[in-house]
Amino acid sequence: MALTASPPVTVSVIVPVYNEIATVRTELDALVAKRLPGFEFQLIVVESNSTDGSREVVLGYRGLPSVTVILEEAPRGKGHAVRAGLRAAAGEIIMIQDADLEYDLDDYGRLLAPIAAREHAFVLGSRHTRRGWAIRKFTDQKLHALALNLAHWTFTLMINASLGVWLTDPFTMYKVFRRECIEGLRFECDRFDFDWELLIKLVRKGYRPVEIPVSYRSRSFKAGKKVSMIRDPITWIVALAKYRFQPL
Repeated sequence: MALTASPPVTVSVIVPVYNEIATVRTELDALVAKRLPGFEFQLIVVESNSTDGSREVVLGYRGLPSVTVILEEAPRGKGHAVRAGLRAAAGEIIMIQDADLEYDLDDYGRLLAPIAAREHAFVLGSRHTRRGWAIRKFTDQKLHALALNLAHWTFTLMINASLGVWLTDPFTMYKVFRRECIEGLRFECDRFDFDWELLIKLVRKGYRPVEIPVSYRSRSFKAGKKVSMIRDPITWIVALAKYRFQPL
């Protein structure tokens, strides 16, 4: 009897884009060209009405095979864009990919392998396991980097203690999971608190993430980092208090 090859696993890659003109073309070109044996990619680009020309760049990819472009009328935050992407995702595996070049696409194989092999359903790409305690090293804003690194560990300890897990990087962009992980869940966060909502709800649903080391090149606020050091930590604390106990 002739052996038949297994069909490739479809991975939906959700790419939120807002004011990333310096990097978006390079990132999208790399994603369109990305090939990985055993996988095929559905690229979902969610553009949030940028003011720097990013939308015009994104429109150039509309109509390409396996590329879906979603245009938002106004910027509502990364979480809002990712939620729009989730509604369009058709893959067996879903992953989130920023358009800022901080992460390395060469890590896809390591991140996807344990899910495709059904060894794990939920994977986090940890930036800490290779780089010690500090993942952000802004040469032009060293005090900002120190504050963010200290805040990272403070909030990580809060998450770990609350959920009974031990993670080094719960807030990584690389959250990769099987579609069934989010079945029956409703998401509502619009900003970076979506990372908290997604993690908390998946862990509470019974999915314990495994961390895989990834490469990371941090960019500073001057280079375009969008997290607010005042506003966003408040939303994170609210998300923890709300979603840790709210019925799923």
